[in-house]
Amino acid sequence: MRVQGKVCVVTGAAGGIGEAVARRYAKEGAKGVVVADLDKARLEGVAKAVGGIAVACDVAKEADVRHLVAEAERHYGPVDVFFSNAGIGRGGQEDASDKDWADSWAIHVMAHVYAARALVPGMLERKSGYLLNTASAAGLLASMGSMPYGVTKTAGVALAEHLAIQYGDKGISVSVLCPQAVDTNMLRMAGATAASVDGVINTDAVAQIVIEAMDAEAFLILPHPEVKEYMARKLDRDRWLRGMRRLRDKTGEGKTWQA
Repeated sequence: MRVQGKVCVVTGAAGGIGEAVARRYAKEGAKGVVVADLDKARLEGVAKAVGGIAVACDVAKEADVRHLVAEAERHYGPVDVFFSNAGIGRGGQEDASDKDWADSWAIHVMAHVYAARALVPGMLERKSGYLLNTASAAGLLASMGSMPYGVTKTAGVALAEHLAIQYGDKGISVSVLCPQAVDTNMLRMAGATAASVDGVINTDAVAQIVIEAMDAEAFLILPHPEVKEYMARKLDRDRWLRGMRRLRDKTGEGKTWQA
């Protein structure tokens, strides 16, 4: 799908990948770009830059997601593209707090569910639509420094697969974005991690890759192509786990968060 003439919604758009993709949607000639985030002040600047509207939204709340979709439709008409991109980074392993587990689940999984609930009926009726979710290479491989992050990002990938299976031949395209290290505030807060082993790319590069993948309607979007090779290695799970433990010891990430 080309975004020219389309109504596009982007969550987590106050900065990072979300902002870069929103700007790129506008550059590609989108009919309307709706940006959403908790940080309304920062969001207003992004909305002005893309000639769109800003909607304060907590994607962990279904009512907020439905309000976001309603505002987009009120201003521009039916939503063609929904980029469910908001994410958080919380450290810890199984001993992470219940709140960190719950927040990670709500934002990395249920936010995508809420978007699908709000949009799929209309997209099926129109036989057209695009659901793009951000997960992470951690959702395909692992996140040594954060069990809540890695587990919920893995669930996010599985959710996108289910959506693609259910609706991919009914006019709804589904993609899942799975980068390694991207130059964002989240990565800067995390510091050096194993995710950076294949280099840190900037958000504009990610936005370019997203546009190309959407044009091709590719399911899996890998800004770091090395991830595909790592996925193949993971098929030998015992060997892969041994290698991951060695990497854990080498990087000392057992107690730190990994993007």
